[in-house]
Parts: sequence; structure tokens; C-alpha cells
Amino acid sequence: MSRLLLNETLIFASGFTVSLVSMPFVIRTMRKKKIGGIDVHKKDKPFVPEMGGLAVLAGTTISVITAVLLLPESSNTALSFLACILIAGLVGAIDDFKNLNAKVKPFLTLFAGLPILAMNAYNLRGIVFPFIGQTRMTIVYPFLVPLAIAVTSNATNMMDPFNGTMSGSCTVITIFLLLSAIILGRTSALLLCLCLLGPLLVFFYYNKYPSKIFSGDVGSLSIGAALGAISIIGGLEVVALVAFAPQIMNAFYGLSSIGKLYERRDVSRPVAIQEDGKLMATRDPKAPITLARMILARGPLYEKEAMLLFLVISTISGFLALATAYLIVVAT
Repeated sequence: MSRLLLNETLIFASGFTVSLVSMPFVIRTMRKKKIGGIDVHKKDKPFVPEMGGLAVLAGTTISVITAVLLLPESSNTALSFLACILIAGLVGAIDDFKNLNAKVKPFLTLFAGLPILAMNAYNLRGIVFPFIGQTRMTIVYPFLVPLAIAVTSNATNMMDPFNGTMSGSCTVITIFLLLSAIILGRTSALLLCLCLLGPLLVFFYYNKYPSKIFSGDVGSLSIGAALGAISIIGGLEVVALVAFAPQIMNAFYGLSSIGKLYERRDVSRPVAIQEDGKLMATRDPKAPITLARMILARGPLYEKEAMLLFLVISTISGFLALATAYLIVVAT
């Protein structure tokens, strides 16, 4: 095994191990303190602990520290990534306890992009497009960085309708970003994907149907910010945009149908549960149009079936992202 491969293995394994060890502790602690919510898509409405994102943050932090120790030349990249997700995670933790306003939360997540700018941890030349190649966006691009982090973090937060949906789809996106980084030779993106992937796999195991823990906004905002940071720092913006298409579409339809920024707790639920336990699209005209509602419009599904369908959609977007990466190689 080469030295580089060994280092990459250690980076992945450190985050995976820390999350694996800390997740049961987080579950016990949150259950004991009664920090959680009701799983509304179950007939018996069980209580499920929240803030599983804390274990994801812990694992990712250890992965980043391991990367800095093993690969000192990656320090600027890794630390800007870590600062970004910790700021987003802090915003999420505050929202978990204080219920931030629907306009305040997106505004605060803009600040998560500032470490990337402050540490110049992005492609100063701009975005690389398929067919076109390298573009020059030296003036405009820095203004787009905080916006991109706010979009990915909040779009991820908005697409968490069923057990395992957010954790599973984000795991799929991370895997395809990692593969795209290999195709394009983006070593920074590869490193950051390894830092995130281990904790995400652990979280998906505990969050999949039936969930033992929910992410909380501390998890969804930090994971979404991490994916945005990987795309910016690693130069995978267009690839990530394709891989992230389901989340973007879900957010777009939700916001356009309501006509403003909103919190899920402030609007009617787009999904209802039937007597047989299957989920159906609500008939309430005031409920937002979401990807979950659109999927269930074809007919009722059990929650596990709906979750798997989300993962299939994310996988299709992932393969399209890989194709995009190949076209960028051809263009350059």
C-alpha cells in the first residue's frame, strides 16, 4: 500500500470510527434529555432523539485533524472546510434549541462561506464548464461562495421528509463527488470527501428506516455546507450542481408553491399517513409542493419504499454528475 493510500485510509477510518463510537452516546444523551421529535410518518408516533449531526461533526472534525497531521500541505484546504461546517453546525444547533426565523437561518448560513474566502481556499480563476472549459470569474465568484454554501445547507435541510432520505442522498452525493474528483484529478475534493464520507455512512446506518436518531438542523445544515464546501474548494461546482439537482428542485418547488421562505413547522405537511401505514400526498392546497409530495402523487407508498426511491433519484443524478465530470475532462 502506497503512503498516500495509507494516509487516505487513515483519514476515512478516523472519522468513521469516531462517529461510530459517539453516535450511540448521542442517542442515549438526547433520549435521556428528551431532545427529539415525534416520527409523524409512523402509526404509533414514536419519539426519536435528534441532533445526530453532532456525531457527524465530531467524526468529520477528527478526519480533518488527521488530514492536517498526515498531509500538512492540505492544512489550508482542510481547515477552511472544517471552519465552514462548524459555523453551519452552530447555526443549526441554535435553530434546534431556539427555532430561528425562516429568513434569519438562511442569512446566518451565509457566514459559513467566509472561512473559504478568508483563507483563499477556492479556485481563483473561476468555474470550469463542460465544452467551454475554464472561465474567468475573478470578481464575481467570491460573492457567489457564501451564497452557494447557504443554498446547499438550506436545500439539504429542506429535503429530509422520510427516515434515511437526507443521510442516504447526501452519502450518495459524496460518493459521486469522490469519484468525480478522481476522474478530474481534484486531490483537495478527494480529501474532503473522505473526511465526510465515513461519518455520513455511520449516520445513514442509524438514520435509515426505522430511524434511531434524527439529524437535527445541526446535522442537515452542516452536511449541506460540507457538500457545498467540497464543490467550491475542490473545483467541482458544475458536477456538484448536477449531483445536487434533487435537493435544488425540492427547494425550488417548495419555495415557489408557498411564495416565500418558510419553516416546515409553519406550513401544512405535504405527506399524510393512511390507516394501512402507507404514505400519501396530502390534498391540502396550502401544503408546499415538494419532491416527496410529487413522488407520492402517483400513489401511496410505505416509508421505506419512498426512501429507496429518493436514493434511486440521487443515484441517477450522481451518474449524470459523473458524465459531467467526463465532459469537463474532454473540454480541458
